[in-house]
Amino acid sequence: MNVGDKVPATLGTDQNGNEVKLADFAGRKLVLYFYPKDNTPGCTAEACSLRDHMDELAARGYAVVGVSSDSEASHRRFIDKHALPFTLIADTDHKLQEAMGVWGEKTMCGRKYMGTLRTTFLVGPDGTIEHIFGPKAIKTKEHAPQILAL
Repeated sequence: MNVGDKVPATLGTDQNGNEVKLADFAGRKLVLYFYPKDNTPGCTAEACSLRDHMDELAARGYAVVGVSSDSEASHRRFIDKHALPFTLIADTDHKLQEAMGVWGEKTMCGRKYMGTLRTTFLVGPDGTIEHIFGPKAIKTKEHAPQILAL
């Protein structure tokens, strides 16, 4: 996906088993962020940065939705443990990640595997991508301030 592209109409299923659609955020801006795994240090830092700046993000018109391959149950535990005030999509089949171009090859300790490439899309009220933070640009502990600085 690139700046100017439309986000898919159906985003997936949230932590409670409810279908989430782009239309649910019509007229609002959206922080659609993809992260590798619930309750890992970097992913927790990123989620907590967004949580801690929710008032400022909301004041700028943003809703926040996180996406990972984790299950609905894992997302519920992650939300409860860290008091996250936003929706998490359980993209267990990687459908949205593949559509958005964030499911790809990663390397750890010389081993190659497929996984989520940490990426954030800022989506405009009309559903088009306005800005992309790629994996190397995201500072997990300071991600919300990065967004607010734009």
